Amino acid sequence: MKSNEKCTLCGGSIEQVFLPMKEWGIDGPLCGKCYSKKLAEFYPGKHERVNLSE
Repeated sequence: MKSNEKCTLCGGSIEQVFLPMKEWGIDGPLCGKCYSKKLAEFYPGKHERVNLSE
């Protein structure tokens, strides 16, 4: 189900809503792309997705 919300940073439509961390100083929802960019800014280095359910 697609959300009608717009990303606070890029203004694009949001398919999956991500909420920013408090230390980012952003008030409003983020799209996945902007959330990933912010994660990389605040936590530099190599990031690997891990499926913990296995």
